[in-house]
Formats: sequence, C-alpha cells, structure tokens
Amino acid sequence: MDLFNKLKGAVAVAITGNPVTNEFDIGQHVASGGPGLLWRIYNGIKRTTKQEVSVFVFEKKTIEKYSRKDKDIIIETLKKGVSQLTRLRHPKILSVLHPLEESRDSLAFATEPVFASLANILGQHENLPNPVPSNIENHELYDVEIKYGLLQVTEGLTFLHNDAKIMHSNISPETIILNKNGAWKIAGFECCIPNSNSPDQPALFSFREWNPESPPKIQPNLDYLAPEFSLTMSCDTSSDMFSLGIVFYAIFNKGKTLFECRDQWHAFKKNASELRSVKTTFILGSIPQEAKEHVKMLLNVEPTLRPDADQLSKIKFFEDVGSMTLQYLDSLFQRDNLQKSQFFKGLPKILTKLPKRVCLQRILPCLYSEFANHDMIPFLLPNIIYIAEEATNEEYVTHILPHIIPIFKIKEPVQIQLIFLQNMTLLLRKTPSSDVKNHVLPMVYSSLEAPSPQIQELCLNILPTFASLIEYSSMKNAVMPRVKKLCLGTNTLSVRVNCLMCIGKLVEYMDKWYVLDEIFPIIQQIPSREPAVLMSVLGVFHVCLTHKKLGITKEVMTKIVIPLLLMISTDNQNLNPTQASTK
Repeated sequence: MDLFNKLKGAVAVAITGNPVTNEFDIGQHVASGGPGLLWRIYNGIKRTTKQEVSVFVFEKKTIEKYSRKDKDIIIETLKKGVSQLTRLRHPKILSVLHPLEESRDSLAFATEPVFASLANILGQHENLPNPVPSNIENHELYDVEIKYGLLQVTEGLTFLHNDAKIMHSNISPETIILNKNGAWKIAGFECCIPNSNSPDQPALFSFREWNPESPPKIQPNLDYLAPEFSLTMSCDTSSDMFSLGIVFYAIFNKGKTLFECRDQWHAFKKNASELRSVKTTFILGSIPQEAKEHVKMLLNVEPTLRPDADQLSKIKFFEDVGSMTLQYLDSLFQRDNLQKSQFFKGLPKILTKLPKRVCLQRILPCLYSEFANHDMIPFLLPNIIYIAEEATNEEYVTHILPHIIPIFKIKEPVQIQLIFLQNMTLLLRKTPSSDVKNHVLPMVYSSLEAPSPQIQELCLNILPTFASLIEYSSMKNAVMPRVKKLCLGTNTLSVRVNCLMCIGKLVEYMDKWYVLDEIFPIIQQIPSREPAVLMSVLGVFHVCLTHKKLGITKEVMTKIVIPLLLMISTDNQNLNPTQASTK
C-alpha cells in the first residue's frame, strides 16, 4: 500500500494542475513513446465510465537544460503532433480519447489502452520506470506479431498517403505504439508534412530541412530518415517507405539500425552517401527470405524504385496464416453472418498454431465483440473454450471469465447452453468457487428448468461427470431438489428415466439420511410405471443398497425398501421376462 501511495503521489506531482486529472484517475507509469520517447505513458481510468485508457504525459521539467527558445519549440512541436493525431481516425492510427490539455508543468492527453512503444520492446528504455517493468524487459515478439504488426503499419501508411494525403516523416519504433491487445498503431505526428497541392492534383509535400541547430528530439529520427533528405533535398511518401524498411531491419536485428547517426547531421549525410555502395545482400542476412527482396527495394537510394504502402501490403511475407487470420478478425464488421460462421468454424484449427499470448490479447477481444449477435455465440464459444483450456487459471480469470459470465444467462439459441454443459468440467476446474456458486451453477439450474427436453437430458447426463466438483451444500439444496422436481413434473418419459439415472449416479455424493429422507420418497411419488422407469428405480435401489458409504440397514430394508419393491412388483405385467427377472 505504501508503494502504491508513493507511485500515486509521484504521478500527482508530475501532472498537478493539468485538467486531464479532472476526467481521469492516473495509475502506474508503464511505458514511453513518441519522438525521443519524450512522452511518459500511464495507465488510467475515466472516472465517469470506468473506461480503461492510457494517459500520455510530457513533463516540462525534463527540458530544463534547453534555452527558452528551444523549450518553446519542443512544446509547440509536441502540441502540433497531438493535434494532428487527434484529427486522424483510422484503425491503424492510435485513437485519442481525450484531447491535449496543458498546465504550467505538463502536457497530457488520453488514448486507447497502450502496452508500450515498439522502441520499448526493442530495448530503448528511456523515460521508463526504474526498474524497467518485467513485462517490457522480457517481452519477445512472435513471428505472427511481427508480420501482422508490420502489415498494420503498412496499412496505416496506405491511409495516410492515399486518403489523408499526409507524409508522416518520422516512422520509427518510437512512433509505433502497441496497444493493450497487441495491435500496432502509428502515432508521433510531430514531423508530419501535409499535402500542399489542391485536392484535385497529385499530392505534393514541401521539403523540410533537418536543422542541426534545433533540438534533435522533435525532428525526424536520423537513424530512420530517408537519404534523399541530404542527397537531393527532397521528400515524398516514398521517404516514409524507406523509414519502414529500416524498421523492418531493426526488428530483425535486435533493435539495431543500418547506421547509427547519434543525432549528428554530418553523420547522416556521410551514411546517406555511403548507402549507394552498401552490399544489401550482406546487411539483410537476418531478414526472413520471403521479405528480403522487398526490404532491399524499400532501402533503395532511388525513391522511385521503392514500393508504395499499398503494394507492400500485398507481398507474400504477409500471407502467413496467422497474420491473415488477425487481419480477417479486424475486418469482421465487413462480413455477413454466413461468412463469420464459416470462419469461426475453422478457427480452432488455426488457434493451435498461434502463441497463447496472441490468442489472449488479439483473438479474444475480436470474439467478444461479436457477443452482441446472439446467433453467432454458438460459433464463438468453441474457440473461447479452446483458449480457456490452454490458459492458466489466472489468465482465465482475467481474460475470459468476466466476458462469459453474461453469456451463462442467455437461453437462446439452445446451443449456447449445450456447449457450456459439454465443457462443464473445464468451467468448474478453472472458475473460482464464489463464481461457480454465483454464475456457473445457476446456469446448470436453468438448464434443468429449460423448456427443451434436449437441454434437460444433456444436463442430466453430464451432471454426474462433474458432481465431485460441486460443493455438498449446493448439491443438497440446489441441484437435487431441481432434479427431483423435474423427475416428478415432466411428461416426457426419456426425461424421467434420465432423472432417475442421474439420481442413481449422484447418491454416492449424499449422506445416508438425505437418501432416506429425500431420495426414497421420490420413488414413492413417481406418477408412472413404464418399464424403463421401473428399471431405473431398481438401479437407484441397487446403488443405495450396495454403496458402502450409504450403509442402508436391515431395518430400512424392511420398512422402506421391501414395500417399495413389492409395489413395483405389482406392475411387473409391464415388464418383459428379462426385466422381470432382474435381481
């Protein structure tokens, strides 16, 4: 608690007086991002809706060493970048949920929940908490995350270049943000260049020279900047594609770039000149084979030879089954129910090939988004059940249980209850006892009371398989009374027979006195004497009389059991010879 208070106090000091604190409760410092990693990223909660967010905070005291002029330049540039980000709306652009707020000591704005910047993941830990959070320090990107992440950035650039008519001008791991679900989003628009031509003309981007006299942190990252910025003093959207090529290179080279300029313009000019003579076959050795030729083209000194973002998005490298699956999930809103159902039917086979983290962070949120369509839930649940089976109990409680609890109450279509009943052992094994009592067992009870005989019979057949996991009090006071009521009240013969068979399997979990006081009277009250019912009654008696735990005495045999058997024997004209001779 003391540590929490210290953290909360540190955050409060950092953004005291900033209006963003009127709307959000600020939590733990978790990451950093933006140009020069100047923005600290905090967890946050919107007070009115309890919506989870991330709050980006820039503390003005971090630039105390700069001159007044440079301080003003840095602050105005950061404000410009957030303003541009706020205006852009696209699935591949980081979503701003609350616009920029300024106070004497800080700038702050809120976005969708963020995990970290790509720079943090690749080992750049500036402006992170000390010690570095273990979930960042130990985070390793899976192949499917890299492929689909790069595809998301490529699609984001397609939007910027073709629709928004904007050149980003600073694509780098610092400006690529991973949200809480692992999706890669473009941010960091401090250096962006808008189209200066009229809308009916081809886009034209005014060249902005990198200024050695200005603070490097709010200028394009020289390690990712295209060579034409010094060779021909020009730029266009192909310059962003060169930067993306360096991002490719850095990801597959443990965060290292092709050249290290250390914010020195003269070093950049020298490296840009040398790029013509670099043997790309040698330097691209760590790039996957199916991407190597395309990265080579992205890094071409001649801008016209680089593929544009739309062309790059169609390369074979991105046709991996995992990345294509994630891409399809992100486009579900474009699909009809038939297309969705066919996709979800085949999804379990793909899930076996995906890392668990991807299933938890990327797959599950997409599946949950379809819960509003009840007809689709029976196609979603087998996938969720598979992921639940692979998850740890902690992961299940965090990522799955809160989302399926409301689904336990849905009775139509009936397949929803069928699927849950078929997987009851899993649910009882992973669900905390309090949630079992409050949410899982009520679903079982409602199944026993369902109007569908199919649901009732399935529940009766499955109930004994997980009876050992049900607390005695729940079995005695909730389960057995409902089975008894169903047995006596149903007009369906098969349901009554299944009730008796279920009772025969459940009595071993009861004590002798409960059997005497509750089970035997049920048999006396059964309103029908069909052969199947009589044989099931005999089965219940057999278990009660032979099970060591129950210990039925001779006195009970004389007073209760034998009279019941005599009553049954009077109806043996309904039995065939084999049934009548049953011992």
